[in-house]
Amino acid sequence: MSRAQIVEMARRDLDYGRKGTQDQAEDIFKVPASHYFDPARFQKEKEKIFHRLPLVLAASSELPESGDFKTIEAVGKQILITRTKEGVKAFFNMCSHRGARLVQDACGSSHRFTCPYHAWTFSPTGELVAIYSAREFGDLNKEDYGLTELPCLERAGLIWVTLTPNSELDISLFLSGYDSLLSEFGFDKWHHQKTQRVEGPNWKVAYDGYLDYYHLPILHRETFGTEIGNKANYYSWGPHTRMGRPDETLEEFENMADEDWPDDRILAGVWTIFPHISIASFYGGGRSVMISQLFPGETPETSHTNQIFLMQDEPKTAEQIREAEAQFEFLEYVVEEEDYATGIALQKNLRFGSRDHVLFGRNERGGQYFHNWVDKILETEDDKLNELFVTG
Repeated sequence: MSRAQIVEMARRDLDYGRKGTQDQAEDIFKVPASHYFDPARFQKEKEKIFHRLPLVLAASSELPESGDFKTIEAVGKQILITRTKEGVKAFFNMCSHRGARLVQDACGSSHRFTCPYHAWTFSPTGELVAIYSAREFGDLNKEDYGLTELPCLERAGLIWVTLTPNSELDISLFLSGYDSLLSEFGFDKWHHQKTQRVEGPNWKVAYDGYLDYYHLPILHRETFGTEIGNKANYYSWGPHTRMGRPDETLEEFENMADEDWPDDRILAGVWTIFPHISIASFYGGGRSVMISQLFPGETPETSHTNQIFLMQDEPKTAEQIREAEAQFEFLEYVVEEEDYATGIALQKNLRFGSRDHVLFGRNERGGQYFHNWVDKILETEDDKLNELFVTG
């Protein structure tokens, strides 16, 4: 069913390509400029979006074996993700004794986690298994002092974590069926090649760019060239959006059975996972994707993005490795020196410029859809969150 949906999108992109048209919204859309810099709104976005909604904190291939772990700081919260024999678990990376950061390394493999402060020891499943100088410490029920577990779900080769313990938001419901389409990539079998970090502007300024082909032949004319198209077609599941593009060259596949359409063609485009992920396909040393993992910073004007590079096949030869590294360096440059540099300058204008709003055209439906969902989430109380993602 998922592949049939993806091929149907490709057929629609083919139809748009033949007609020379694209997907469009009903009207131009306005977003108040203050939404990009107002401190009160920014704090509300962190609390009601990033602390309440499931976030993609890892790719499965970053911790492929039982005993593997990954640590990450997400919106000020330190997180530990572990792979156990029973599956993936997530916890606050915090010793239950005095709150010290339990695991210092970014990734690795271990069957015990010992706190560097007082040597309390925990299992990968979160149980407190040993207290240093237990007799002198005093009586304590270890079952009451395990690690604080967070809601966690592994799907489609990605790992979602909700930063609020005991959250009642159903992660599967939140995914809105989008994960079944992402499964067509087969990321659970891909290789994690590299992760690099890029500093950026307000998180929504950055995210707007991931939903926008309109700027490609202009802003990226020196890097991607002027022949790249500026048109996008948008397909959405809940708050998540896939961007395709009108493409008449797909006609060479139109008489094929669904299973025979080539994966690299029908899975191209940009797949965004609300509120902070973009997945884009590239080649360089082999087929790869860049998963852009975006987090708001300490202030409204800042953010950072982890560029996680997965490759369908691990590069083996020196040439493949060189080509992959060149691809990753190129993408770091494009995002940092073109997209985010533009966004940082744009950010200053929004605060001190003469316009009280920004525009999203009819051809920028993805941005319109995204900002509508941001507003919708901010207006929804905790006990109503699940209802937002119930599909008819």
